[in-house]
Amino acid sequence: MQLKKEYFDVLTCIEENDNISVQEISKILKLDLKLIEDIINYLKDNNYVDDTNKITSYGYEQLEPFRVKRAVLLAAGFGSRMLPITINTPKPLVLVNDKKIIETIIDALLAVDIKEIYIVVGYLKEQFELLLKKYPMITLIDNPYYNVTNNISSAYVARDKFCNSYIMEADLYINNPKVIKKYQYGSNYTGKYVEKTNDWCFEMNGNYISKLKIGGTNCYHTYCIAYFSYEDGKKMEQDIKKSYDNLDSRNKVWDYIMFDYFKDNYKMYIRNVNENDIFEIDTVDELKVIDKRYNY
Repeated sequence: MQLKKEYFDVLTCIEENDNISVQEISKILKLDLKLIEDIINYLKDNNYVDDTNKITSYGYEQLEPFRVKRAVLLAAGFGSRMLPITINTPKPLVLVNDKKIIETIIDALLAVDIKEIYIVVGYLKEQFELLLKKYPMITLIDNPYYNVTNNISSAYVARDKFCNSYIMEADLYINNPKVIKKYQYGSNYTGKYVEKTNDWCFEMNGNYISKLKIGGTNCYHTYCIAYFSYEDGKKMEQDIKKSYDNLDSRNKVWDYIMFDYFKDNYKMYIRNVNENDIFEIDTVDELKVIDKRYNY
């Protein structure tokens, strides 16, 4: 029998944090302390954890179907809002605090043993080959259409990699590596609740995302990290092709596939992130805030 979501959350919280207390789990998950105690008692009674709250071999076996198998990083774009810095350097390879932006993602993936990593490249694609010396496990996927379409073409060329996979923009500066999880319960998209934003955001219908739009109130600001279960990944492989074959869709961002064109095919929940877990660096001014050296 599949673990209930709250039981899964407690079990993975234990897996991620050595010797964590019940009180700390309650604080992290924002769940009632009594509920956490009841869940842990259930996990002990059913051999998921032992008497010292360590996950058993049986517990790890039950977590394995939820394990993230791979990641696809979308890195083909121009990064035009970061000019002039991106004239000669793709945005994901820009140095921030002595580290390439994309390396903050790769290192976070490797920290949870996700080694099947694909990078979709286009603009100045040859520069990404330098990453292979440090990260030989990476596979580069060429997007020959990057300069005539929106990023839906990047999803198109990597559409067979969506099962049990993170799909994310490659220009995210991961400040808190723990936002990249080893296990995921189901298909989701990262976001943070905001009272108002002029940026990309989600409307919600209960626990699930109902609409993607630019600007909104009492909504979730998007952070461009999606995860797809095996079943949803197989559906996306077909739906991406159908969308891309429609010429009118090629000027859209790839996210419209599951939030507009084929929204009835998917139930994506929000995976909350905290302030400063992830930095979206879209402009030179935003870069200067994160790395003061660019002020000179």
